Amino acid sequence: MNLVNLESVSHAYGPKPLLSDVSLGVEAGERIGVVGRNGGGKTTLLSVIAGAVRPDTGRVTHNRGLRVGFLSQRDELDPGAAVKEIVLGGLAEHEWAGDQRVREILANLIGDLDLDARAADLSGGERRRTALAQLLIDDHDLVMLDEPTNHLDIEAIAWLAGHLAGRKSALVVVTHDRWFLDAVSTRTWEVVDGRVERYEGGYAAYVLAKAERARIAQAAEERRQNLMRKEIAWLRRGPPARTSKPKFRIEAAQALIANEPPARETVELMRFAAARLGKTVYDLDDVTLHAGGPGSGPLVLDRLTWQFGPGDRIGLIGVNGSGKSSVLRLLADTVKPDEGRVVKGKTVRLAHLSQELAELDPQRRVLESVEEIRKYLQVGKKEWSASQLLERLGFKGEAQWKVVGSLSGGERRRLQLLRLLMDDPNVLLLDEPTNDLDIETLNELEDLLDGWPGTLILVSHDRYFLERVTDRCVALLGDGKLSLLPGGVDEYLERRAAGTALTARVAGTTTTTTTTTGPGAAGSPASDPAPAAQSGLSAKEERELRKELNRLERQLDKLSDQESRLHAAMADAATDYARLGSLDAELREITAQKDTIEAEWLETADRLGD
Repeated sequence: MNLVNLESVSHAYGPKPLLSDVSLGVEAGERIGVVGRNGGGKTTLLSVIAGAVRPDTGRVTHNRGLRVGFLSQRDELDPGAAVKEIVLGGLAEHEWAGDQRVREILANLIGDLDLDARAADLSGGERRRTALAQLLIDDHDLVMLDEPTNHLDIEAIAWLAGHLAGRKSALVVVTHDRWFLDAVSTRTWEVVDGRVERYEGGYAAYVLAKAERARIAQAAEERRQNLMRKEIAWLRRGPPARTSKPKFRIEAAQALIANEPPARETVELMRFAAARLGKTVYDLDDVTLHAGGPGSGPLVLDRLTWQFGPGDRIGLIGVNGSGKSSVLRLLADTVKPDEGRVVKGKTVRLAHLSQELAELDPQRRVLESVEEIRKYLQVGKKEWSASQLLERLGFKGEAQWKVVGSLSGGERRRLQLLRLLMDDPNVLLLDEPTNDLDIETLNELEDLLDGWPGTLILVSHDRYFLERVTDRCVALLGDGKLSLLPGGVDEYLERRAAGTALTARVAGTTTTTTTTTGPGAAGSPASDPAPAAQSGLSAKEERELRKELNRLERQLDKLSDQESRLHAAMADAATDYARLGSLDAELREITAQKDTIEAEWLETADRLGD
């Protein structure tokens, strides 16, 4: 049953048509993800479906009594109302407190807020989460969300995806978060050139289907060209000999990517990184850091020893307020550690993209502001001009001659990122680089970073982007350590959900962290865990487990030494491709062994209750 029908709908703002003769419907229970370029008409489509905007032409029909919940990008909260009034309305405390669904929504979206706080006193992110909680608590037949993941951390995004997937209401959502699209969508709509192209499945299925459509279109064009050549030959030579028609086989989705090379040539990039950076990038030696300065604010790092090596591509994960940005500022030398020291390699050329937009000359043109840094940039094996790179990041044609002062926040962020890349750094610190970027621009940015040699440390709530451009993930779990996550974001979410991050229990002991260097290097688990408390084990079982723990730690130390020697050998053999390939294969084997032993260590220590 269709809840909403659009018939020949067209709508434009000024001379630009955003929707042109669009006909579609939203069925009960459907979950639809909407993608497309910024400014392409996604928000307009949602507003038209919700009835918030009347189209220029065409008709929009809602089922009688349809209950629509619409989260727009505009803030419409009453500034004088309290959070409790906005979210819970007139519900008595015993009514909402006794409802598990309501308690879950409050805990996951606004659990850190004072329910008596006024909307006027909230930050932009807090107001956004309040509006989302208000919508989700109510019952709707159709839920429409415009960028719901803004201001949510990875954990909250994962919860929201699970919540929406479990609701019976239909869903239409606009978001640039591709992991979220895959998690909640059963269909995908792409708004492009005033049309709405429809695809079955979430984001991954949409990408494959779009590639298949392009392949079929290319095959059809080749066939048309073939027929034209044959017609011309017939006109010149008379009736041709009998020939068989060309056959085109529609391949399965896997065949589309079967011959696609890896996103990054690890050995090649490692060679460039070693040549440009040398052996030392950052060495953290017994570092203690508080977010608010020496001794003030939350403890971020507690006597941490760690190394970031040439070619590392690391994603830094943690809840909002855990200190991720503080760690990047520490590496950028804009804050100093409370104790310990940070040693930076002599060859490091740093570029730091913070969440605050740097001042740009508002009178300059976009292209001029990039060319003043550099006119050409080598990315991998290809040289790009400033104009070509601007086009890849969404500044096409006349947009390159816009005055910087007229740019939106998202455009300024793209421009700032490109200026950083044009300065040819060999270390990139990126703090939420995907804010305000559409999916097409994200794809281009990922492609640029794939060919960029150097050390990359990334903070992002965009799980797809995080997993796409980094090789390893480490987490700040509130224990003052950097915790290696062999299982990536999934492992982080499992630890958070279980409420038992092993490193948090070990953090109080006098331990050190084993360090490694090289691509994706990260510290190993701490040693000498404290005695198990109320573990339920007999004295003999506890002794045996501790012996096993010590054995695993000795193996980890041995493998870490081997790994360090291999990285040193790779740096020395930077110009010997054959030797470099052999060393890389050996390094991969060592890394796999380490991952296995680290998992055993975690399991053994967990049984001890440390």
